[in-house]
Amino acid sequence: MNQPQLRKPVEHFLDNKKYLHPKLVANYGNWKYHDRPRPGVLHHVSNTGDQVWSVRAGTQRQMDVFTIRKLCDIADQFAEGRVRFTIRSNIEYMVSDEAKVAPLIAELEKNGFPVGGTGNSVSMVAHTQGWLHCDIPGTDASGVVKAMMDELYEEFKTEEMPNRVRLSTSCCEINCGGQADIAVIIQHTKPPKINHDLVANVCERPTVVARCPVAAIRPALVNGKPSLEVDEKKCICCGACYPPCPPMQINDAEHSKLAIWVGGKNSNARSKPTFHKLVASGLPNNAPRWPEVNAVVKKILMAYKADARPWERMADWIDRIGWPRFFEKADLPFTKYMIDDWRGSRYNLNASAHVRF
Repeated sequence: MNQPQLRKPVEHFLDNKKYLHPKLVANYGNWKYHDRPRPGVLHHVSNTGDQVWSVRAGTQRQMDVFTIRKLCDIADQFAEGRVRFTIRSNIEYMVSDEAKVAPLIAELEKNGFPVGGTGNSVSMVAHTQGWLHCDIPGTDASGVVKAMMDELYEEFKTEEMPNRVRLSTSCCEINCGGQADIAVIIQHTKPPKINHDLVANVCERPTVVARCPVAAIRPALVNGKPSLEVDEKKCICCGACYPPCPPMQINDAEHSKLAIWVGGKNSNARSKPTFHKLVASGLPNNAPRWPEVNAVVKKILMAYKADARPWERMADWIDRIGWPRFFEKADLPFTKYMIDDWRGSRYNLNASAHVRF
C-alpha cells in the first residue's frame, strides 16, 4: 500500500539586511568592541575601523500615525534614515557620524522621547495589550505602564541601578508580560459569574471546557437550557474561560486586584533563569494612576538600588540577603499568600539551563 506523501512545509526566510543601516550590513559579524559613551547611546567599532552610534529613546508601545510620522521625520532630518525597535518598544537611531548624536538627542527629548534605557537603568516596561485589543483584560496594562514610568522617568534616563532592571505588566493572570525583575499582574479573586441565558447562543461549550487548566468547568443544563457550571473548589480564578465565553464574566470592580512579583529573569548571565515570586497582593485596580501599585514598585526599586552590590540582578540580591530581609528592607508585610505551596512547585527548580533533574 502506497503511503500518502506528506506536504512539505513552506519556509520563508526574511532577509533583514536590506532594512539595516549600510554600516551594519558592511560590518555584519565583524565588530571589534562596543561601549556606551552616555546613557541611551551605544557605540560600536568594527575591525575595519567603521563606527556606528545607536541612540535609544523611549516610546509608548501603542502609537498613533502622527507619532510614527514624527519619529520617521526625526530619522530623516537628524539621523541617517534608519531606525529599529527593540522588544521593549524603544526606538533606536543609527548614525555613522558622532557629530549627529547630540543634535539627535536634543530633538528627541524636545519632542517628548526620553533618551536612555541602556546599561544598568530601568528599562521600558514590557506589557500586554490591556483594554485596547486584548480579549481577556482585567485592567489596562499600558495605563499602568504610563503611570509607573512617570514615577521612574529619571531612572530610565540614568544608569544608576546596580544592574539592569526589567519591568513588566500584565492585564491577566495568564501573564503574557513574561518574567521580569518586577512584574505587575492582575489577579481575579472570585470565580466567574455566568449569564446562563447567553451561554448557549454565544459559547462553544466543549472549547470552554477544554480551555480550563484545572478541569473546573463542565457542561450543565440550567432552566432547561444548555449552559456551563464551575466547580468553585477547583477554580483558580485565572480567567482563561472568559475569552471563548464572554458570558462567564470574571472582571470585577471590587474583587479583581493587582499583585506584584519580583526576581524573575530569562537570561543565563551570571546566574540561572528564575521565576518571579509574589511579594504584594490585593492592591486596588485603581485607574487611571494606580498610586498604590506605584508606591510599592518604587519602594522595592529604591531598596534594591540602595542595598544591592554592583552587577547583582534583583533575584541575585534577594538570594544573598534572604527573603525575610527583603521584606524588611522593602517595607512590605509578609502574609501566608506569599508561601509557594503549589503541589508542582518542585519543578520550578528545573528552570536552570545548567542543572536539571
